[in-house]
Amino acid sequence: MVVAHAVRDNGVPQAPVNLGDENARGRLTPAAVSGVVRLAEIWRLTSGEICALLGDVSERTWFRMKKGEWTGSLSQDSLTRVSALIGLFKGLRLLFSEPLADEWVKLANKGPLFEGRRPIDVMIEGGIPKLLLVRRHIDALRGGL
Repeated sequence: MVVAHAVRDNGVPQAPVNLGDENARGRLTPAAVSGVVRLAEIWRLTSGEICALLGDVSERTWFRMKKGEWTGSLSQDSLTRVSALIGLFKGLRLLFSEPLADEWVKLANKGPLFEGRRPIDVMIEGGIPKLLLVRRHIDALRGGL
């Protein structure tokens, strides 16, 4: 079971959200889709790249999401991936200036985690474990761990 922790405006954590619950996924999906559509624009991701990052989303579904015509619910897997991507985006914006933060995922990286490859490619090939590892890497660089 994957659990997401929401935080109220006053900074007090809310009870964890059970992403295994269909109703919870239905409530979280609109904001997740909106966020990932914006993220894909900012990072200039191709439809193939964003679909691969989301895991089980087809290009047809992605195009419907972008148009606001999709009414489904994201899977537990996809919501976990969206959470990692949004956290990575936020961490990059805190760590780097905006141009570098927005280009970082597509730049070759010589660090041991990437071995000269682009972070986007590492995350696509490695799935959720690599998405979370890249997010933790950025959090550690900015002193968040």
